[in-house]
Amino acid sequence: MELDFITQNAIIYVLMAWIVVIVVAKALKLEKYGFELKAYSLVYKNKSVNSVLLKILGRTRRGIRIFADVSVISGFIMMGFAFWFLLNNVSNYFVAQAEFSELTVLIPGVTLTSASSITYFLLSIPVVLVIHEGAHGIVAALEKIKIKTGGFAIFIAMFAGFVEPDEEEFEKAKKISKLRVIGAGATSNVIFAFVLGAILLTNPFFAMVLPEPLLSVFYDLPDGVLILSIMENSGAEQAGLLANDIITSINGIPIRSPIDFPSLNPGEIANVGILRDSQSLDFGVEIMSSPEDSERGLIGIMRDNSFAYKPVMNFIEWNDPNVSMFLLWLWMISFFIGIINMLPLPILDGGKFIHTIIDKKISDKSVNIVMWGIYAFTFALFGLNIALSYIKSGWFTI
Repeated sequence: MELDFITQNAIIYVLMAWIVVIVVAKALKLEKYGFELKAYSLVYKNKSVNSVLLKILGRTRRGIRIFADVSVISGFIMMGFAFWFLLNNVSNYFVAQAEFSELTVLIPGVTLTSASSITYFLLSIPVVLVIHEGAHGIVAALEKIKIKTGGFAIFIAMFAGFVEPDEEEFEKAKKISKLRVIGAGATSNVIFAFVLGAILLTNPFFAMVLPEPLLSVFYDLPDGVLILSIMENSGAEQAGLLANDIITSINGIPIRSPIDFPSLNPGEIANVGILRDSQSLDFGVEIMSSPEDSERGLIGIMRDNSFAYKPVMNFIEWNDPNVSMFLLWLWMISFFIGIINMLPLPILDGGKFIHTIIDKKISDKSVNIVMWGIYAFTFALFGLNIALSYIKSGWFTI
């Protein structure tokens, strides 16, 4: 596949940016200020985090107590939702492929290749991490578990935040206290996503990710995508499509906006539903190759690429599309990091959550066997979703 120069070299730009970060960190002698610098990582630790958390807790104790209790319940709910989504998604691949959601791991320069996507991602991650780790820390303070250090780490293009509780105090804490601390991070991300999502319901861009039936409740839906003109000698021209027709479906997939267009293969016959003078018609269109990429299929039309969704709650003016896209990315990353973090894997909160529940109920050996069995199943399920996405559309990038 031919890519534009920026997309093709995105990983190079990420590596160049990392070199700049290393050089600047060395020049400023950041090691003196608590930074740990290596060729592949930049880690910052602050030992005064606990005192800051205690000050915040002194003013918000009642609300934090409610939040901590909710975090335990929501931890189970988010874990269940994550498993349901992944299992249901695998099922959809085989029985209802049009409803299969393609998944990819967001890695700057690898799966995130456009300059705008990388920028929105890099701006969103720090906000999400501060909320996530701050929630862990404030609930730990509530449960009288001391936080030794807190900070963040950058591994070239990947980010991580952390709070380090006193291990001895954490181990001595009650099981419910541990569950509150562990569940707080993911819960804070999802709550933040819900609040931000409520605001974004006034934004046309949010319609890109909102599922039915919520979409039709909060937005006036367009009929479809308007055809501006027809390409000469294309499958669309031969099939009889005309300018001003409105495409309403392709191969049974409803088309409301340009982002709904599915990937098509050159040479296949696509069933295109249109609206012409208020009359619904269907055409079999032979898909042509794109002049820029012989592997990408085109119907053979020039379409209206404007976003025609109109919010029902239209009381906020969204004049800057960059702000809209940043907030959309922030919502998406906050929500999915919260949900995915509750999957029971060794590096995620979900693994610690399950381990805490079964710890001391059975022997240590049995705990390890059960945990590694859960890890293996979860990893296989998550990996299968990624693999099926690759099979369906190849190694897709954003």
